[in-house]
Amino acid sequence: MGGFSIWHILIFAIILLLLFGGNRFSAMMGDVAKGLKSFKQGMSEEEEDKRQRHEDQRRSEPRQLPRDSARPDEPIDVTPRPAEPMAPPPRDDEAR
Repeated sequence: MGGFSIWHILIFAIILLLLFGGNRFSAMMGDVAKGLKSFKQGMSEEEEDKRQRHEDQRRSEPRQLPRDSARPDEPIDVTPRPAEPMAPPPRDDEAR
C-alpha cells in the first residue's frame, strides 16, 4: 500500500515509450549521456588547468622564509628560548 510495485513502473515505462517513441526516447538519453560526458571532461580540464597554474606559480616564485615585519633588515633569530616558569597552583587555604 502506498508504494510502487513493478507493475506500476512497467505501465509508466510503456506510457513514456508511447508518448515519446522508442527512437526519440533513446535519442534523448544519448543527448543526456553526451552532456554528462562533456561536463565531466570540462571539470577535469578545469582541475588540470588549476593544478598547472599552481605548479607554475610555485616554481617561478623564490622561496622565502617568514620574517618579522618590525625588523626587516635584521637576521632571523632561531635560538631556542627557555620555557617560562609556571606559577605554582594556589593552596587550598589561600583560595578561600
